[in-house]
Amino acid sequence: MELCLWQRWAGLSKSVKNPSNPHVLNYAWHLKKLGRADTTIESHVKRLKRLSNLCNLEDPEQVKSTLAVLEWKNSTKQSVTDIYTGFLKFIGLTWQKPEYQKDSTLPFIPTEQEIDALISAGQPKTSALLQLLKETGARIGEVLKLEWTHIDTARKTVYITAIKGSNSRILPISDKLINMLKCLLKTNDKVFQTNQHGLRATICTLRKKTAMKLGNPRLNKIHYHTFRHWKGTMEYHKTKDIIHVQVVLGHKNIQSTMIYINLESAIFLSDSDEWTCKATANDKDAIQLIESGFEYVTTTPNGLMMFRKRK
Repeated sequence: MELCLWQRWAGLSKSVKNPSNPHVLNYAWHLKKLGRADTTIESHVKRLKRLSNLCNLEDPEQVKSTLAVLEWKNSTKQSVTDIYTGFLKFIGLTWQKPEYQKDSTLPFIPTEQEIDALISAGQPKTSALLQLLKETGARIGEVLKLEWTHIDTARKTVYITAIKGSNSRILPISDKLINMLKCLLKTNDKVFQTNQHGLRATICTLRKKTAMKLGNPRLNKIHYHTFRHWKGTMEYHKTKDIIHVQVVLGHKNIQSTMIYINLESAIFLSDSDEWTCKATANDKDAIQLIESGFEYVTTTPNGLMMFRKRK
């Protein structure tokens, strides 16, 4: 029974495609039985396949030597060593795992004009997908799981089904996006009937052509997750509420969200240093000021709460 299920999944799954080492396919099935998402399995198989093209996966010392000379980012090497450690455990081997310190880098945040230029240059389906990424900050895997029943045009909301241990959430969407979605053909339950590989090629071609047309090479740095980083940064800039950003992005751990405080500060550092200042001793007025974008500064000795907002 299990053999039949394994053969059926291996034949139908888009997560695994002809790994040279048979243990990799068996490991993929092992992860599937553990309940891992197909996107996670695909990532593991992809990393292991790259390694198997360079060295013998059943020789940990050879793998370690190969990683040592590869010109990969430390963050990539760290991810690969974590995946390989799990693979080794599955085939009954161990190794002294090398330690790679993650590179300390910040994600690229484009301007809204650059994002909109890319959105407007795409075909209707691609443009709608990118607009959805922009407005929700959802992961590409979450967007590709989106079904038509998840879109509430009356309430102007979309239900995002979480992946990778995040929280599901309901987020507002604009009339513009609703109209873009209404123009798409409904061939089945899924809004975007495509796979990540084909979509990635489409986006790469789109940004390359648009960057060349507009003479802006920065567009080539935009990928799916860039929209998520942009959304998190902009939401924190508008609200100065990191908990709000955590909810919008579906983070379970607030530490994953804290990066947007630094990004917002760096991006808007050049903003005007002119402020609109308000003072109140009334809690209700204080709440209204915060809701309108003012940030709390201090409370004076006579009980006045001071707020400010950039002009």
